[in-house]
Amino acid sequence: MKRRIYGLETEFGIIWTPEVAHRKTLTVQNVVMYLFREIVAGRMYPDVFLENGARFYQDIGCHPEYATPECDDVAELVAHDKAGERIITRLASTAEQRMRNDGFYGKISIFKNNLDTPGNTYGCHENYLMERHVDFRQLASQLIPFFVTRQVFAGAGKIKPSHRGYYAISQRAEHIREEISIGTTTARGIINTRDEPHADREKYRRLHVIVGDSNMSEFSTFLKVGTTGIILRMIEDNFIQQRFALRNPVKAIREISDDVTCKHPIELQNGKRLSAVELQWQYLECAKRYLEQAESDATTTQIMARWEYVLTCLESDPMQLDRELDWVIKWKWLQTYLTKRGFEWDAPQVKHLDLKYHNVRQEESLYYTLENRAEVERIVENEQIRHAEHFPPERTRAKFRGKFIKKVNEGKILCGVNWSYIQLYEP
Repeated sequence: MKRRIYGLETEFGIIWTPEVAHRKTLTVQNVVMYLFREIVAGRMYPDVFLENGARFYQDIGCHPEYATPECDDVAELVAHDKAGERIITRLASTAEQRMRNDGFYGKISIFKNNLDTPGNTYGCHENYLMERHVDFRQLASQLIPFFVTRQVFAGAGKIKPSHRGYYAISQRAEHIREEISIGTTTARGIINTRDEPHADREKYRRLHVIVGDSNMSEFSTFLKVGTTGIILRMIEDNFIQQRFALRNPVKAIREISDDVTCKHPIELQNGKRLSAVELQWQYLECAKRYLEQAESDATTTQIMARWEYVLTCLESDPMQLDRELDWVIKWKWLQTYLTKRGFEWDAPQVKHLDLKYHNVRQEESLYYTLENRAEVERIVENEQIRHAEHFPPERTRAKFRGKFIKKVNEGKILCGVNWSYIQLYEP
């Protein structure tokens, strides 16, 4: 299988809850600074590369962001994505102790979701290194229908606050405004035109994807990244000949999100009407034909098998996927809670449970409660995640970056590090 470099960037939501007995409070900005204090060590701003090759920094607003190191294997990427959750959890525990030492008593909660209480959105951005020769208009036309419909297995699920009793598949869908755009905070596009390859610009581009949700489910992360990689390979080899173009992609991405039956038909430019699942089936069948004559590997075989399994279940009854897909897992538990307690969808207790699903601190998380009961599907082992917390991938330049950072940390040497370079400021 043709080698590809992948990366994920995750912005986390932060809530600090002071203890009732203590009235001293802190702004979220101050809480974030406490969070970074252990690792920034005298730097002027919270932005640092870690010994596992990843980057941890404060993004726009008060959102700590974890960017995985460059990975050339999708399962390895899943492990490094999960390692980011554990790293920020460990930093939160240390920050709470520092805060108590300074007289601030409370709890830091960290959420891997895409919406805060007022409805503002923050993202999970995917990065794919791809060949430069592909015409960008062709790339966009073939990717847009895929990204619009991919949410049926990649959505994180949410309660829509503006509609009583309403549950949607995707958290990001209603925040997409354009088909193609350079913006990541306003006028967000299905296709983002940002292109910083951190590689030979003549040969490569970096596809920066902002349309997707943050996933707690390892299965959803594996499938969304893995299927996208297969689609990109077909595009690079000019294999996709079908015309999947949608009449109104921005409208379609919202309509699909609003239909948990996954049967709502969307209109194509050629006048046909297909559901998101039916369109995904066409991409899958195209991939099957492609792989009959192209080189494959074990990971690709796993991706294809899971893709077909998920589409088969979505076609008959999406609720069969209550171990695999975030939006289904969460929907099931919210429905059970509503029925048992007699609440309406807009009850504060239900919204709290929704948020609790995305808490990355395992002792507080609904998702990790289910994982500890073996009620969700796994892609990687805990030992792989523990390894990814401390060590970079072996087959990308992140290996050299991580080892360099480990050495300069041990020697307390002042240096500069970026995705593309490292620099010593001291002999």
